[in-house]
Amino acid sequence: MRKLTNIMVTGGAGFIGSNFIRYLFDRPEFKGTIINVDKLTYAGNAENLIDIDKIYGKARYFFEKTDICDLEGIKRLFEKYAMDTVIHFAAESHVDRSIFGPKDFMETNIMGTFNLLEVVREYWRGREDVLFHHISTDEVYGSLGETGYFFETTPYDPRSPYSASKASSDNLAKAYHHTYHVPVTISNCSNNYGPYQFPEKLIPLMIQNIQEEKPLPVYGDGKNIRDWLYVDDHNAAVWLIVNRGNTGETYNIGGENEWENIRLVHVLCEKMADALGKGKDHYKELITFVKDRPGHDRRYAINCDKIKRELGWRQSYDFGKGLDKTIRWYLDNLEWADRVRSGEHRKWMEQNYGER
Repeated sequence: MRKLTNIMVTGGAGFIGSNFIRYLFDRPEFKGTIINVDKLTYAGNAENLIDIDKIYGKARYFFEKTDICDLEGIKRLFEKYAMDTVIHFAAESHVDRSIFGPKDFMETNIMGTFNLLEVVREYWRGREDVLFHHISTDEVYGSLGETGYFFETTPYDPRSPYSASKASSDNLAKAYHHTYHVPVTISNCSNNYGPYQFPEKLIPLMIQNIQEEKPLPVYGDGKNIRDWLYVDDHNAAVWLIVNRGNTGETYNIGGENEWENIRLVHVLCEKMADALGKGKDHYKELITFVKDRPGHDRRYAINCDKIKRELGWRQSYDFGKGLDKTIRWYLDNLEWADRVRSGEHRKWMEQNYGER
């Protein structure tokens, strides 16, 4: 039996990580302690969890501003908290940024993962009641044509510096399991959406630009296809894997919800028009096609039969329901979005956690 008592969540101030921490504390049966380890880079926002800290801080929730590339710092955290579980979300994740500045991606995604694996190899030597769960992406599989799906057995074929760095970290995790017998599980997920997502990503960017009647940039011909997954559905799958997944196994987590980018933008325009009392096509005139980014993968689509069959996971949100909930959250939290885009939230973090 895995202990799941002292859980390190890396990248817990980011989009998916902060939603995961909320997901656990919303579950009455969860009795463990969470140690949120985050460097607080541009996409990390400790303000996302102020309410969690007020309720559970100094008892069951602890925030540690630490870089996973700091090997000695990670060792000190293991000595302080005696972690029995690591759920590794921390990563540089924006493809565009990786194209124009790949160095940070190599350091965080590869060397940061290496450091974590080295520490657990040392501290967990011989234990079977522990687990290192590594969060990855469908982008490691490359690009699909008009048909077909990514399976757990699909050969890796990364096309961007981001996906190459994630493929490397996946392989490191697998190697530490097979060579050193570190208890490891891996999940590869499709595009997440939901509350607290950094505004450079497609859905929050479009919501905010529509609200401000700014241009809506769409790469190329807009026909690139992505599989969209609501963040709570992703986190439910991760928690199932951590509790019941077989050590050494990889699980694909997909939304089974493919959309061309341009179709998605049209739907967002229509839903925002309804929410803001405008005509159905009012915001579509803001759509602006821009030069495609280098190496833009055409289509991603995940087959997630394995996690459904073995662990009984199912998506809870259809795309319409998930988009409505996401749009409502951003419209109700315009101040949050403004603070993140302006960098104002960093002043609060510097006052509370010091400059990074």
